[in-house]
Amino acid sequence: MNSIHRFLTVQNAIFAAGLALGAYHLMVVSGVFVISTMPMRLTHVMLALSLLFVIKPASAKLEGTKLNAAISGFLVLATVAASLWMLTRWKPIAFSGGITNDTDLIAGAVLLFVVFEAARRGIGLILALITFVFFLYPFLAPYLPGVLEGRGSNLNRIIVVLTTDTQGIYGIPVGVAATYIIVFTIFGALLSNFGAGDFFFELSVRCTRGLRAASAKSAVLFSTLIGMVSGSAAGNVAVTGTVTIPIMKREGYAPHQAAAIEAVASTGGQIMPPVMGAAAFIMAEIVGVPYTSVMAAAIVPALLFFGSAFVVVHLQAVKSGIAPNTGAEISAEPLAKVLVKGSPFIAAFGTLITMMLMGYSPFKASLWAMGVLVLGDIVWQRKIDKVFFEKLMRSISEGARSVVTISAACAAAGIIAGILGVTGLGSKIATLIDLASGGYLFLALFFTMITSIILGMGLPTTAAYLILATVVAPALVKLGVPVLTAHFFVFYYGCISTITPPVALASYVAGGIAGANVNKVGWTAASYAATSFVLPFAFVYGPGLLMGGTIVENGFAIVTAALGTFAIGVAIIGNLNGRLSPLVRIIAAAAGLCLLFQGLISAAVGLGLFVAVVVLDRSSHQTSKATS
Repeated sequence: MNSIHRFLTVQNAIFAAGLALGAYHLMVVSGVFVISTMPMRLTHVMLALSLLFVIKPASAKLEGTKLNAAISGFLVLATVAASLWMLTRWKPIAFSGGITNDTDLIAGAVLLFVVFEAARRGIGLILALITFVFFLYPFLAPYLPGVLEGRGSNLNRIIVVLTTDTQGIYGIPVGVAATYIIVFTIFGALLSNFGAGDFFFELSVRCTRGLRAASAKSAVLFSTLIGMVSGSAAGNVAVTGTVTIPIMKREGYAPHQAAAIEAVASTGGQIMPPVMGAAAFIMAEIVGVPYTSVMAAAIVPALLFFGSAFVVVHLQAVKSGIAPNTGAEISAEPLAKVLVKGSPFIAAFGTLITMMLMGYSPFKASLWAMGVLVLGDIVWQRKIDKVFFEKLMRSISEGARSVVTISAACAAAGIIAGILGVTGLGSKIATLIDLASGGYLFLALFFTMITSIILGMGLPTTAAYLILATVVAPALVKLGVPVLTAHFFVFYYGCISTITPPVALASYVAGGIAGANVNKVGWTAASYAATSFVLPFAFVYGPGLLMGGTIVENGFAIVTAALGTFAIGVAIIGNLNGRLSPLVRIIAAAAGLCLLFQGLISAAVGLGLFVAVVVLDRSSHQTSKATS
């Protein structure tokens, strides 16, 4: 009984802390509190990391033990004490040109330690180790060979750089987490608690009802809609997969196929405007463009990803002999009624998009969207009662709590960015890629792709992008790739690393829900998303895919890329009207690649090859009909 009481007390304390954190940031971004950049970021890191240490145990074995409570309590006290000291000292240090005392260095060292531990607890050992390797570089640089050799630095200077200004821990990533991301995580929690998940699911199944592969297509729609506000592919699978995977299995998909479809769809949500998870807001700040520019550039590749998933699930259904589904087991409500019920969510998204297009900042647009959503719920329910306030407070608390792991990743990324800046390591990595590629852009892109997938493995999308944006993207910019395109290139590979074996988090979560072999799910998901491994190359060579060309170039790029996506889908599944031979599948893949890579000659070759695939498929289909 005492343990239950203690558990409830801890849960209530966590709830209250999350509510306080969320309410504080909502008041800051709405202008109720006016606070300058450094104190706001210092306060955010202090509150977020303290909450993380309470929520996340030191290890699975220690969870619930007194030792874990003691360690976590010590870390909270250390975080608060060091942060409060820096709050009193950041201005004197800045005005003196960086002069510090011994206590400043001790507080800075404590902050670095708690960030490493927060990254380990919140994200995993991989991110903590990557960050620590970069942290060690200034001390090892004099002893490294070749281009990696450097002058080195002392510990005091590194601590000062990383903890006393906006170059390190309190850099752009933490700033974005404390403004854009926390507001959007609260918006996402509001959508969830006020019933947007049910609406999205109903809308998805109504839009796909009566189609072949209806359950898989509704899963793609549903997971994409939820994924774009959840910010985590693996987390999205855990939420939506419990609904979609069993339905797909009942319709006739093999367990590993159902799991792979869910993993791919949940990953696609990270690149779908208007809300592309947390990483897109960080991209806008790092690149220095409005968020609407990121949205505009993302729309065509996102639709191609989405279309590719539809093609794959449809052709897989044809190949497996899955008949069209009436969807009677889901809902008989007409689409109009579903839309009326979901009007508060439609109004909220409409407000969000309209205000961003009008030039308002994303967090101001999201504040208004939240207001519209809450007002819409009041109008629809026609009452303000205890349940309403419980949903409102739960949303603020859950949204704030969901940002603490992102904040840990942002603080760790700040350490990496600070080290790259103070040592010049960033330009050395760019030089290494340039030397390895011999100056050939295609090889540089290939090496960047491999690096991005490896660095992204085992990390959530936001953490993966933060590392790639600071370490890898500058190498492409140095080779002449436009800044936004370079960041999109690494962002895409950071996203699809969640479905790329051997470490494919989204695929593994989906495999667990489906009861399928997780490695089989991983490889199947990677094959279903094959277009995504090629697409970033295509928008580097064809700016029209990121809406960066003329109207004619953009239109041409969209049409040829859509055909190329379809052709690659045919090659992946090996089916059109009937099963295709290995040779015809190779021709289809070649057609898809030619159509994706922009250019009149490559488009003409690709179109010719795909026509050949269609002709060969029809003749083979007619022959098999005649024989039967």
